[in-house]
Amino acid sequence: MQTNFSDSQRQQVHIREAEKVLRTCVHCGFCNATCPTYQLLGDERDGPRGRIYLMKELLESRDDDERITDETRLHLDRCLTCRNCETTCPSGVEYHKLLDIGRAEIERRAPRSAADKALRFGLRKALVDPSRFKALLSMGQIFRPLVPGALKDKMPAPAPDPGVRPERHDLQRQMLILEGCVQPGLSPNTNAATARVLERLGIGLTPTPQAGCCGAIDFHLSAMEAGRERARRNIDAWLPHLDAGCEAIIQTASGCGAFVKEYVDILANDPEYADKARRVSDATLDLVEVLGQEALDNLSIKAEQRLAFHCPCTLQHAQKLSGAVERVLADLGFELTAVQDPHLCCGSAGTYSITQPQLSKQLRDNKLAALEAGNPEVIVTANIGCQSHLASANRTPVRHWIEIVDAALQ
Repeated sequence: MQTNFSDSQRQQVHIREAEKVLRTCVHCGFCNATCPTYQLLGDERDGPRGRIYLMKELLESRDDDERITDETRLHLDRCLTCRNCETTCPSGVEYHKLLDIGRAEIERRAPRSAADKALRFGLRKALVDPSRFKALLSMGQIFRPLVPGALKDKMPAPAPDPGVRPERHDLQRQMLILEGCVQPGLSPNTNAATARVLERLGIGLTPTPQAGCCGAIDFHLSAMEAGRERARRNIDAWLPHLDAGCEAIIQTASGCGAFVKEYVDILANDPEYADKARRVSDATLDLVEVLGQEALDNLSIKAEQRLAFHCPCTLQHAQKLSGAVERVLADLGFELTAVQDPHLCCGSAGTYSITQPQLSKQLRDNKLAALEAGNPEVIVTANIGCQSHLASANRTPVRHWIEIVDAALQ
């Protein structure tokens, strides 16, 4: 794709990065064929190719260009950032990097309404602190009849007791784990189950209470510097343990894992943290990458349930781990049902289910129809956002896949 940036524009880091992405695009349109929002809306501007043109126009234009309006932001907001287009693209366009740049620019050029700003600020404050989120969740569960409709569906029943979580600091092999922001409140059993399964494999989890939110929520709600600052704090919390011999930083939420693996990119221009970020990104593994390297024969599993696996976009398109969980579950003896169009997003996409509830619900219902076609007893996934979003329909039970493995241990 031809670009028309001036020499002065090219002096800016974000313009150089954007131009690099733009020039790889050959505007073939293959991306639109697998874009969930384009499939629903049929509008070129709600597909990757159209959004790329919108962002090109935005970045090349002057600040007073009247073509840059709230409508431009609407089409960028509707993007799920599922990165399905990147998996499809024959030219290797790093669409998500361009989208981050475009969204930051439109925030500067076309400020949001006060109500929209308040919603996004509220989401950032409510979701990134586990104790605050737990308190708000408990209040919401108590006063559920009074909760607004879009949020009421997201309000699950209180989570069951996660049981005993082993802390085996005596084991020679130690790893770190990101506890998460909303996961401790919505599904505390996920990390407890992880600890129990890893203990069977001779791996202990070293606690890192100084580590907090991965930063993805801030970063993708246009508070990018706040997201980078959270990344820096996590790096400072994890590096001493990596230096002391911890093997990896385990992620049980694929959305967090995808973002932590990209610390190396979002801090590339930070001279103090660039090398540190690379070390952390290189040490970060999704849980399935850990189990995939272990001798699973050491786990005595009684696999009796028929499962449908929903592969989160952040696992298959961002981390390129499509099929990895399915292979582990199949090796352990679980029956997996066939799922049509497994590449398509469920509509969760972080806070998308709240900021774009109508599109999100359509995508959720389409995904559930595909997952339930094989009559599974349980739907399993690898990301708390997808888990809670699919479960909000109150149909087939939805769990993290490691919970099913843990429950089947003998």
